[in-house]
Amino acid sequence: MAELPKFHETFLPILETLKDGEVMHYRDLQKKVRDKYYMNLPEDLLNQKTSTGANVLLDRISWGKVFLKQGEFLSSPERGLVQITNRGKQVLKDGHLTLQEIRKDDVFLANRKKTNIEKVNEVSIDNSSPQELIDSGILVIEAQTKADLLERLKKIDPYYFEKVILILLNKMGYGEFIETKKSGDGGIDGIVNQDKLGLEKIYVQAKRYANNKVHETEIRNFIGAMSGDTNKGIFVTTSDFDNSAIQKAHDAIHKIILINGEKMVDLMYEYGVGVQIKNTYETKEVDEDFFEEN
Repeated sequence: MAELPKFHETFLPILETLKDGEVMHYRDLQKKVRDKYYMNLPEDLLNQKTSTGANVLLDRISWGKVFLKQGEFLSSPERGLVQITNRGKQVLKDGHLTLQEIRKDDVFLANRKKTNIEKVNEVSIDNSSPQELIDSGILVIEAQTKADLLERLKKIDPYYFEKVILILLNKMGYGEFIETKKSGDGGIDGIVNQDKLGLEKIYVQAKRYANNKVHETEIRNFIGAMSGDTNKGIFVTTSDFDNSAIQKAHDAIHKIILINGEKMVDLMYEYGVGVQIKNTYETKEVDEDFFEEN
């Protein structure tokens, strides 16, 4: 009996489709994999939808791409584009890549650790309730979305990153914000009113780093740039803070809040900045009160 491929069974078809090194948009990749490898499936399977209307086969190909990217068998040279890597080409030479193999791969595990997906408890289909399966799946999707969001933040224009921070703070309930000039800002990227009336101000510094950590010197410079009309500051980075930077902020007379990349995407996800609702699920249960006899 014909059936749709499991998401991990799309690993090799995806890599084969990209084997020539072509840079391809992920939506084109989905369709090419479907058309080349799965068009012999019955039409009802090809058109099968999830409860929210997404095509099941294309969705599974998409998740196959996600796993391959986490294992660095694929790369993303630009937004929305994918390309095979040398690791991916080696897999094609070997002729196999199973779900068990990729889950033991050191590069895959290291990247999963960065995304915090490994913190999501994997549940057993046999031993878990339907609700536990739903909850686990949602947590995996959330962790992957946050990882994609952080990756995107690390690649955007540094000046736009500063604006993203100010938009986030405004969404969190702070008052109006002021962007400082693009240069000569003295270490201050923006000024946010702590309240709607602007009674107190908070200075903001944003550092869009790919990997480098923020050091103590940068915290010291930020403190020095704060004028006498405020003693509160928020320092945000897409990477992290080293121990000396954390200690400097802790010891300062000023109140300095440090937000690293992980915390930042948590807040963006919570307040709906840079993300949008893709699907909404609704489940129902029997209303026992309805059947109570009067």
